[in-house]
Amino acid sequence: MNLNSSTFKQIGPGLLYAGAAIGVSHLVQSTRAGAEFGLELIWVIVVAHILKYPFFLMGPLYADITGKTILDGYKKQGNWALWLFVLLTVSTMFAVIAAISVVTGGLAEFLFGVGWSAQIWGLIILTMCLILLLFNGYSFLDKFMKWIVVILTLATVLSFVFAINKTSFDGVSFGNFDWSVTKNVFFLIAFFGWMPAPMDISIWHSVWRLEKNININNGDKARTNLDFHIGYFGTAVLAILFLCLGAFTLFSAGVELEAGGVAFSAQLIGVYTSLIGEWSLFFIGLAAVVTMFSTGITCLDAFPRSLAVGFSLISSQFSKWLNYKTILLVLVVGAGLILILIVENMRQLVDFATTISFLTSPLLAFLNYRSFILLKTSHNYVLPNRLRLLSISSLVFLGSFAVYFLAMRFF
Repeated sequence: MNLNSSTFKQIGPGLLYAGAAIGVSHLVQSTRAGAEFGLELIWVIVVAHILKYPFFLMGPLYADITGKTILDGYKKQGNWALWLFVLLTVSTMFAVIAAISVVTGGLAEFLFGVGWSAQIWGLIILTMCLILLLFNGYSFLDKFMKWIVVILTLATVLSFVFAINKTSFDGVSFGNFDWSVTKNVFFLIAFFGWMPAPMDISIWHSVWRLEKNININNGDKARTNLDFHIGYFGTAVLAILFLCLGAFTLFSAGVELEAGGVAFSAQLIGVYTSLIGEWSLFFIGLAAVVTMFSTGITCLDAFPRSLAVGFSLISSQFSKWLNYKTILLVLVVGAGLILILIVENMRQLVDFATTISFLTSPLLAFLNYRSFILLKTSHNYVLPNRLRLLSISSLVFLGSFAVYFLAMRFF
């Protein structure tokens, strides 16, 4: 592929999506699903991608149709929809960034071994991300993420090939997932919550599409559509590969995953080195650190960028003091305080962040769907029947599953 081609240049937002998605949900949760339950939970990856597909598509599709972010569709529903978006985003963003930072910190300490805790590394990584975003912004992300996603994909595919050649499949197929065990169901919900990614990314994708400065109304929609599908289904394949790696190595060996960031990181990198060889430890470790760093910087950019757009739509007065840089600073400080004051167990923080995202998904999906209903009047656009029916079915499933979790958790 010619890296200077217009196609490669246009797929930036899709790879930004992939960079945000391929992180905790893949390196941690997918590997953990394979390590604890073998190949049993592959269906979760498939079902999650099918059910969430229309809502993730709606973000960039809305930008293609209207030349505006999907938050403009929220505005057309009333300021209550924008305030709901703000509330849901603020309720998740601090825990999400803290979870990503502590996982990245654990990987960094395992790789460099300087004797720092995952929390200290997390604070350093947050500061680095802040500096990069303040001085480089979207253009840095757009160029950086393309290479990181490609490198991670190649490393994971290579490890999977080695795993297939070295693995005896006796006993790998099924684990011990039991629906009557509350702990299993809670993990399933946490796994589903960030598979393929938080629902917020559907909004981020529409913002990134416009930041890419593509003339959407007159542009090549086939290429922008390709951009979305490369990112979306590419992350699905990688999630399955990570789950298989966990099943072929950790599950088949009867290894119990550690809860601490550094200890878990050692196990994660060990999956790769046991397949490829000890010589690859530094390279795989570096790839994992950079992958998680890319996830962190992408999410750290997207939360304040989308919130700034939302506040400006609610009132022009908000944009004067609730701008991108202000929200970014508040997010870094808040996530840093979580790392300092609260974090003790990486697994608990990750499960908390992913579960909160799971609970907010039906609400954001509903707002996305209503935004497209209103396009019939403003832009004479109607969702194709297959997307409309899938959207309605998915909303029923996501809402019912959320109610089921709340009933189990509190009653």
